[in-house]
Amino acid sequence: MKVLNLGILAHVDAGKTSLTERLLYAAGVIDEIGSVDDGNTQTDSLALERRRGITIKSAVVSFAIDDLTVNLIDTPGHPDFIAEVERALGVLDGAVLVVSAVEGVQAQTRVLMRTLQRLHIPTLIFVNKLDRMGAQYDAVLQQIAGKLTPSMVPMGEATHLGTPEATFKPIVQKDTLLNVLTEHDDNLLQRYVDGSLTPDVVQSALTSQARAALVHPVYFGSAITGAGTEALTDGIRELLPRARTTDGPLDGSVFKVERGAAGEKIAYVRLFSGTAHVRERVGFGAGAEAKVTALEVFGAGGATAAPEVRAGQIAKVWGLADVQIGDRLTDLRNITAAGQPTVSGKQEFFAPPTLETVISPKKPSDKGNLRVALAQLAEQDPLINVRQDDLRQETYVSLYGEVQKEVIESTLATEFGIEVDFRETTTICIERLNGTGAAVEFNKKDPNPFLATVGLRVEPDPVNAGVTFELEVELGSMPYAFIKAVEETVHETLEQGLHGWQIPDARVAMTHSGYSARQSHAHAVFDKSMSSTAGDFRLLTPLVLMTALQQAGTTVHEPMHRFRLEIPTDTTRAVLAALSRLRAIPQVPALAAETSTLEGEIPAAAVHELEQQLPALTRGEGVLESMFERYQPVTGPIPERPRTDHDPLNRREYLLHVQRRV
Repeated sequence: MKVLNLGILAHVDAGKTSLTERLLYAAGVIDEIGSVDDGNTQTDSLALERRRGITIKSAVVSFAIDDLTVNLIDTPGHPDFIAEVERALGVLDGAVLVVSAVEGVQAQTRVLMRTLQRLHIPTLIFVNKLDRMGAQYDAVLQQIAGKLTPSMVPMGEATHLGTPEATFKPIVQKDTLLNVLTEHDDNLLQRYVDGSLTPDVVQSALTSQARAALVHPVYFGSAITGAGTEALTDGIRELLPRARTTDGPLDGSVFKVERGAAGEKIAYVRLFSGTAHVRERVGFGAGAEAKVTALEVFGAGGATAAPEVRAGQIAKVWGLADVQIGDRLTDLRNITAAGQPTVSGKQEFFAPPTLETVISPKKPSDKGNLRVALAQLAEQDPLINVRQDDLRQETYVSLYGEVQKEVIESTLATEFGIEVDFRETTTICIERLNGTGAAVEFNKKDPNPFLATVGLRVEPDPVNAGVTFELEVELGSMPYAFIKAVEETVHETLEQGLHGWQIPDARVAMTHSGYSARQSHAHAVFDKSMSSTAGDFRLLTPLVLMTALQQAGTTVHEPMHRFRLEIPTDTTRAVLAALSRLRAIPQVPALAAETSTLEGEIPAAAVHELEQQLPALTRGEGVLESMFERYQPVTGPIPERPRTDHDPLNRREYLLHVQRRV
């Protein structure tokens, strides 16, 4: 069985959904080609997708090319939905990157290509819209070579550009092909010099280098007229690698979760090794397990019920009630004693969202329903990151951009019948520790009102190290449930630092521990007032940890984006002035006669404003590319985030809220 899991990626509006329709039609899966404009395509099933003509959720469809089964994953192109693309990348064997022959290489195209190259995913490039007025051939090839990859190979020539008769002739220029191939193969270069090269050797070298993501064949065509799509289909069959099949232990990746008609969870899983069967218990996540109740495996035409799914295939899996996107599916025997899978965990290739907004129902009676609905949306997209403020009865959601607001609003209205309002979008900052701090409170010693001893030391950890919890007390010094309560509360408390922002990287050590053993009055049952409970440790830990944080100190950091601007040279002065007002840090401009390039960093909060100002500053000719780069200490007034807990920084108020008696 030969399987290829193929991703189609592009900047928004380049035509990848139309290309998907054309490939399905050519394979005989559909009888009529759907139209993005008419809203009747196979992969855009959401009402908003059909209305706006953009892809929001990844979709999987299948078709056959001779004896090869292609599972095609149509991914979003709008940068607001980059998290959807991230999840698809981890399950791909190869990709087709779609470029518009009219607009050329666009900002999001570069971001996607850089990521594909970093992950070494074999990629073909399809230049679409050859039939549209303004379509270009040589200029687009130059853009691909200069902005995407110099290791590109034109696989033919285009004629009658900009007309309905536009065609693509698959004739490869031998000299161009050899120049690219010999860059990566000295033996091929030697045979070229010796004159011993044969067409079969060249074709074999092209296939092996394309499958190794060393070269990127380029095809031209039109998804609407079908021009060039036959050549692209041949390229998919010949130049992209097959899914590897491994007989090792079960290992799969969950890249999508949706709800069925009855509200049940359905997990989309790509299996890398092993086999999963119906009625078999499998492990997933951090030690969870469940029985697979049903399977549908993707094959030619779609997903069909099957008794098993094998390595290389993509399947829809029922029965995993607690599964989440990013979980790894494993054999139960591959779960360690600590409850962690022995296979590698989920990977993230894109930065987390850096914006958030408050969402509220228009009808107060929908408040409870909104929580349930957002919880289900967070299952489908964990980066939505719903955050509840019980003190103010407010709900926060994380965003990549303003378009996501419309998507969430539309989804809540159509699927849950809830109309909502949004507050102004704000930037998500973080806090980093300045130094080391320590604190301890002892059992039965003032001012500690809890039957627990907790001592904690906090110190900085490297960026992206996460929060680590270590014991500097003996594991048997008190019940493990109490230690676990401290560890869990440490992670919860660090969600809100001294200024209310998350502290993502820190090392926390438990330096002191103690408890009151279980006691009871004579001839009576257990007396909670005389004996420690896990609640004592959960309530005391925030006070101790905040005292240690105050001693260590924290600095608020704001997210910074790296930007690249291509602008008319005569507008450089005006653009630099605007960047200065937006607190950007530009590098020395790369000036040219007509078009100049500006690179640098800009606060994430200012990116949207720059996008709005750019057309007026550059006569509509400026092109902006930006992506998250790093966090930088805030200059000027320190932004405070309203706390959603009982504020352990204010001991008196905290104790009044968490205790009946101080």
